[in-house]
Formats: sequence, structure tokens, C-alpha cells
Amino acid sequence: MRLAAIDIGTNSVHMIVVRVRPDFSFEVIDREKEMVRLGAGGLDGKKLTHEAMTSALQALSKFERLATSHRVDAILAAATSATREAENGGEFLKAIERTTGIRPRVITGTEEARLIHMAAVYGVDTPKSTVAIDIGGGSVEITRGVGPQVQFARSFKIGVIRLTERFVSSDPLNRRDERKLTKHIGAQVDQYLRHVVHAGFDRVIGTSGTILSIGTVATAIDRGSVPAETRNLRVPAKSIRRFRKLATTLDLQERLHLPGLDPRRADLTVAGAVLLDTILRKLGVSEITLCDLALREGLVLDYIHRHRSEIARVERYPDVRRRSAIELAERCNWEAEHSKRVTRLALSLFDQTMSMHHLGDREREWLEYAALLHDIGNHISYEKHHRHSYYLIKNGDLRGFEPEEIEIIALVARYHRRALPARKHLGVSDLPRKLQKTLGVLAAFLRTAESLDRSRNGVIKKVDVHERMGTMRLDVFGAGDSELEVWAATRQLPALEKALGRPAKIVSHHLEEPDESVKSSGKRRRPT
Repeated sequence: MRLAAIDIGTNSVHMIVVRVRPDFSFEVIDREKEMVRLGAGGLDGKKLTHEAMTSALQALSKFERLATSHRVDAILAAATSATREAENGGEFLKAIERTTGIRPRVITGTEEARLIHMAAVYGVDTPKSTVAIDIGGGSVEITRGVGPQVQFARSFKIGVIRLTERFVSSDPLNRRDERKLTKHIGAQVDQYLRHVVHAGFDRVIGTSGTILSIGTVATAIDRGSVPAETRNLRVPAKSIRRFRKLATTLDLQERLHLPGLDPRRADLTVAGAVLLDTILRKLGVSEITLCDLALREGLVLDYIHRHRSEIARVERYPDVRRRSAIELAERCNWEAEHSKRVTRLALSLFDQTMSMHHLGDREREWLEYAALLHDIGNHISYEKHHRHSYYLIKNGDLRGFEPEEIEIIALVARYHRRALPARKHLGVSDLPRKLQKTLGVLAAFLRTAESLDRSRNGVIKKVDVHERMGTMRLDVFGAGDSELEVWAATRQLPALEKALGRPAKIVSHHLEEPDESVKSSGKRRRPT
């Protein structure tokens, strides 16, 4: 299974495309990011600006095309602080769906914190009690949990865009504004952090672009070189403290020359450094471990947790058409073994008579899916279940098929019993003449195959088709009593004769089961 996960944040819009492995872990196969500053000027209930929404829509349109090129099974999108607070957040969400087809869900701060925590402990791989900190543009999420299980989770409206717009009025930041900023942060988090400290923890993990950027610069200053990798990088709290002191004394132009600093974050890094240092000091920790997994990875992990059976089905059926058909069959409580036997017999008939019907792989595939789904109408009622099958296939949300293909598959299933296809029938009359003929051929194969498993006991093991002197002979090989199957299949011979334009007959053969002495010797008797 392939998934795309999009974090529509206050500062950035970020997407990852992942491949889910059979063990329910995942690997990132593509990623894209745009810093759109969606929340700039639009926090605290104000409107998102037209410019910010336009930039975000452009980024999301590009992301949607990229996700589609990877043939993802689902696009998971979450909108956070800026969208959930904005007066016109609903209007923005409608514009996203109208422009891209993506339907984001607005998540609460607590839910955002939970998803981030899942990603943080997945990335650092620690079973210990952990505090996770994520600093976004509009909010900060702080959690405490053991492994992926979250015990405390809070979101605070003290993101770096929000703090910068409110408190950073000078460049460099003057001491008075820094004190106000620190005091405001403390007023927001003090009580909660005391609760976290009292509960105890073994490790602090920092996620988000802001923390990764600060940790990278602080390490580069300490080491004299920019670290090549940030995941699992441990940064001493005193290094964060030193960077805070430095950042508050530099103006924008000077900060742009800091080693490892993303230039796009230079205006927000002062508030970010004060914020991170303040939180770490209140937690009383000596270091923070960086993690480059955050909300988007949390969306993936949460989806995997809730859709394990579906993911396992994707592993069994990588092709979206086949998977879609199996999903519909399972939703309708299909008789799997019977349907698979009928499919095998129908395809065998198709393959052995290609010189007679001259159909190709596309039509063979239609027959296969019709055979798999022919009995799903029993989910509604046995009476007229062939017609119910037609309805369910037509309206079953089959993915990867063209509308005309769905119509053909549904009609073939519809005519697996009772009346034969007729040009005057609903659905048939709308088909081109060539497809009407194809329908007759495929329906004849399905009717015959269905009859050859009439008792639903798998008596008939195989069918061999031979043509001699203009007559088609079906040699059916059964194990056990196959009288019912032969009788039922004989009743379908007129449909087969009409479809293939030649007389037909059935010859029954009995396959003897090997006795115990033969089984133990490893030898088999020849069929009679």
C-alpha cells in the first residue's frame, strides 16, 4: 500500500509519500515541502489572507499531482492551528477540495499532539517514558507517554509565528521584549510542565522544523561543522541556551550567516530559541533528542493502526482493480471458495476456446471479475440474486475500471442464470453490437462454470475442451459423484453453442482418489 500524508500547518505545508511494508512499518519514497506562512496575520480568529491561501492551494495542487503519480491508495491530510482558528477556515477547506479533490480534516490540538507523539517515539524507537515537544507556527504540542501510548497531551497557542508577531518588535530583540516573551510562555505552560515533571520521564524528543533548525545550528556552533544527520541527534540543553543568547543579540542579516540555519526561518528563529530554551529549562533536562518525524508520519502510523486488514489485503492484491473487486466481494459476504472455483473453470473454458471466440486479455479480465462477483447478490436475497449482483457491482465503487467495463462485468454476472442476454434488455441495448456479442460469450462461459460447481462441493476438478468434426466436446473430470454437475452443465449447452457457433456435448470422467497405500508410496493412479 502507498499513502500520501499532508500536514497543512501554520508555517509550512509538508507531504510525504510512503510505502507500507508487510510488517506494518513504512518507508518514505518521496517528500515535498512548501513554506507558505498560512497563519501569517491570520491567527487568533482572524481571516487567512488571500495571498496565504493562494500559496497553500498552489502547493497542495502540486502535492496532489505528485501523490497521483505515485498511485497512492489514499491521501491523508490534516489542517492544524491556522485553519482551525481562522474565521474563513471552512471556506479554505472547501477551496482545497474544489481545487485538488483532497479532503483535509481539521484536527484538535490534543489530537495533533497524540499523532506527533506516535511519530516521535516511532522515529527514535524508545520504549521508555518520553516527553515529545513539537513547535509549530501557531501552536506547541507537549506530550508525555510510554512508547506510543500517550498519557498527557496538551497544545498551547504559543507557536513561533504567533509569538514573533506579538513580541518580536525589534531586531535584535531587546531585553524587555525577551522578558515579556519568556513570562508569557511560562504563564501558558508552567502548570502543565510541573505535572509532567512530577510524573517523571526518561527522555525528551523534539520534532518540527523549528526545533530541528535550532538543534542543527546549536550543534554546528559547538562542533564547528553542520551535522550531516539530525535524526536521533542529541543536543545538550546548554547548547540550546547558548544559541538563545546568541540569536537574541544578532539582527536578521547576521542570523542569515549562522551555519546550518534555513534562511526561511531566520525571522522566526529568535522566538523559537527563546521558546525551546524556556521549555527545556522548566523540564529540567540536560539534553533533547532530535527527530525528523512529526504530524505527517503520525497520520500514516494512525492509518496503519486502524486499517491493518485493508493493508494486508493490499499485500495480497497489489493491483487496484483486483483489490477493489475482492473488497466488494468481502463486503457482501461472498462464498469465496465457490466463487474462486467458478472463476477457475470459466477462465479455463475461455482459454481453451480462444480460436473460436477470438477475444483477448481485456475480455478475459472482465470474465474473471464477473465470475468472482457473480453471486454477491445473495447478500440481499437469494431470489433474483443475479439481478442483485448486477446492482451491487454497478454501485459498488469499483476502482480502476472505466464505466463501460463496470457495465459489462455487471451484465455478465447478471446473466449467469435464468434468461440469456437479449438486445431489448435494459443495459444490453445500450451496448455496441460487438460488445453485445462479447457479453453473450462471457455469460455462456460463466453459466457453464457455475453449473459445474452446482453442488458447491468442488466435485469437478478440470475441464478439457476439444473440437472435432465441427463439434465441441467438453471432457469434465470429477472426483466423487458429479451427476448433478453434469446435468446442470448440460442444460447450459444451448447458451454455449449459440455463443461459439457450433454444437457441443459433455463427456464425464471419474477421477479416483488414491488409496492410502498409494499415498504412502508417493505414487498416484492415472485418471480413468
